[in-house]
Amino acid sequence: MVTGGNCLQKFAESVCPGCTRLHQSYWICIFGSSQFLLSQLRDLNSITAISLAAAVMSLSYSTISWAACLAKGPVAGVSYAYKAGTAADSVFRVCSALGQVAFAFAGHGVVLEIQATIPSTPTKPSKVPMWKGTVAAYMVTAACYFPVAFIGYWTFGQDVSDNVLVALERPPWLVAAANMMVVIHVVGSYQVYAMPIFESMETFLTTRFRVPPGLLLRLVARSTYVAFTLFVAVTFPFFGDLLGFFGGFGFTPTSFFLPCILWLKIKKPRRFSAPWFANWGCIVVGVLLMLVSTMGGLRSIIQDASTFQFYS
Repeated sequence: MVTGGNCLQKFAESVCPGCTRLHQSYWICIFGSSQFLLSQLRDLNSITAISLAAAVMSLSYSTISWAACLAKGPVAGVSYAYKAGTAADSVFRVCSALGQVAFAFAGHGVVLEIQATIPSTPTKPSKVPMWKGTVAAYMVTAACYFPVAFIGYWTFGQDVSDNVLVALERPPWLVAAANMMVVIHVVGSYQVYAMPIFESMETFLTTRFRVPPGLLLRLVARSTYVAFTLFVAVTFPFFGDLLGFFGGFGFTPTSFFLPCILWLKIKKPRRFSAPWFANWGCIVVGVLLMLVSTMGGLRSIIQDASTFQFYS
């Protein structure tokens, strides 16, 4: 929601610099309105085309980002020194950054939902193509993230913004195109990440409260979730801080240590064996990452909120 709104705003300002400028909150609401409609699509199979377009856009705007930074070169007075501040500030910034990394490489919560859409037989189990797809996905992810991280930092130094595309100004047509690509990407990625939540909500309501399944349930439940996330986005439009907080609180458990707990419970490996140590090591690291990144992201949100004019 925050990213889509920011990039819509940047796109509009790039193509029409003389137009009346709207507040950021309005752009987030404009982006969020599209999700009310798309959230009514039935399941992951229904958003295949949207997901494919999002994946292509992700690779495209990432390439534009690092290529534009490379062409721009280091800005005047660029500094690669660590930002000044107290020791506590430095520690919490590192914690928040760890949460952002966890967010970037998370996504295991939708893996089983995606695998469930693949035909599976005893001779051709779905886990084989799913594993190949997962490896390919992370290779593409790395190809998107690392060049942007390295070249973006080389260009802007310690003043690099959360969204490199917002900091770039020229060429305006290319920056505008890249921002629209981001919008298309997050339109699809929102639905991919939200679909398991939609299904869980609807399952809970039909089994626990005997709500009849159907269009009305889908309309009310999914629209409520979209409205809630839209409210949070408009209230706390702190992109980097939200990444750190939700990366630690929301994505670290399902990506980095809950799968290990489940594996130990199901497979029951011999104690003190290599798999036993490997999984327990991931559990310990994952729990620590969840705790420190959540605290770092939450502190950053509180700090930014103290000087932010809400709903502006």
